[in-house]
Amino acid sequence: MFEILLPGLILGGFALISSAGLFLASKKFHVDEDPRIEKVVEMLPNANCGACGFAGCQAYAENAVHKMSLETPCPVATDEAMFEIAEFLGVESGSGVKMVSSLMCNGTDANTKRIAEYHGIEDCWAYTLIADANKACAFACLGLGSCVTTCPFDAMKIENGIVVIDEEKCTGCTLCIDACPKHILHMRPVDKRVTVTCFNTDNGAMAKKACNVACIGCMKCEKVCEDDAIHVNNFLAKIDYDKCTQCEKCVDVCPTDAIQVMGGRVYVATENV
Repeated sequence: MFEILLPGLILGGFALISSAGLFLASKKFHVDEDPRIEKVVEMLPNANCGACGFAGCQAYAENAVHKMSLETPCPVATDEAMFEIAEFLGVESGSGVKMVSSLMCNGTDANTKRIAEYHGIEDCWAYTLIADANKACAFACLGLGSCVTTCPFDAMKIENGIVVIDEEKCTGCTLCIDACPKHILHMRPVDKRVTVTCFNTDNGAMAKKACNVACIGCMKCEKVCEDDAIHVNNFLAKIDYDKCTQCEKCVDVCPTDAIQVMGGRVYVATENV
């Protein structure tokens, strides 16, 4: 009988010793969490989107408290929230100009022709497993909403075949950027409202044939810009927002309305391609 119980007693003894060792170790090496971390977490929006580069708001707060730095601002938090956290920690605020997502496409159903009908999962990535494009412009927004479902702030919706962004709701978290298989979303300072709404790098004739409002690389915008803020490469205009003064001269001279002012001068084609 004793021979049967002996192995159990030995294992039980080892378990008891191990448990005691773990208990003593936890007491010896226990580190109390800085109470400021919980306070900073409360001040953050708690979106846990990871756009700041950390695993979530808890990790962001721990880094801010331990390093006593807000060098990397929370892209989701308001300036007021960042200033409040900075004041609480006694450090410089890392807040800056709000960035918003911006679509480099105006390939609505009115501006470019659909070349394929799709009946399947409403997801852009799912569609790309079948074909590269569903419109005459191969660079156009697919309009199936991968970015919409990814956005945790309800800042996006599909209208007329393309995504429409609510800049009031957009927090600049950047999650939609990677969600787009066409790579036609980019971040733009919210106060820089002039933007190129095209991503087509085909030559002018091909681009215009595919979409009424395509950039044709005519370089009129580049020639009229006195601030050297817009340049055409590969038949596509691109704005340097560090230099752009929002004079809107490029908007005025663009023959296809491929350069727009967000919130104004919205162009709608009068006929299909």
